[in-house]
Amino acid sequence: MAHFAKLGIGNKVIAVHVVNNEVITDDNGQEQEQLGVDFLNKIHNTNAVWKQTSYNSRRGIHKLGGTPFRKNYAGIGFKYDEKRDAFIPPQPFNSWTLDEDTCTWNSPIPHPNDGKFYVWNETAYNEDNTQGWDLDN
Repeated sequence: MAHFAKLGIGNKVIAVHVVNNEVITDDNGQEQEQLGVDFLNKIHNTNAVWKQTSYNSRRGIHKLGGTPFRKNYAGIGFKYDEKRDAFIPPQPFNSWTLDEDTCTWNSPIPHPNDGKFYVWNETAYNEDNTQGWDLDN
């Protein structure tokens, strides 16, 4: 199955639709994104902007070993970045920065790697930028 993200104002993803692979396969057996776009606009009677997205792409890696497609699988609220040709999730906290290679967000302090569960505390980080991860009780 092929997945397509419908873009709204500011290239924000407002919906994700599934299309049968047969719809996007041309007479030569090649997938064509435009066939999916045309199909979706026809059945929804619209002229929306759609971008194909891969369910198997996360952080610039294809989980089945294939070629990653647009860095991340699109979700509602993600933004499509034309320059990077990538879907970027919403920034979780103001202090987090975008990783240009994966198009995901990184905390300013590395996540503890001790097998315990933590949650980010933006207030604690703003008060003392050596703090930020709290144990998730």
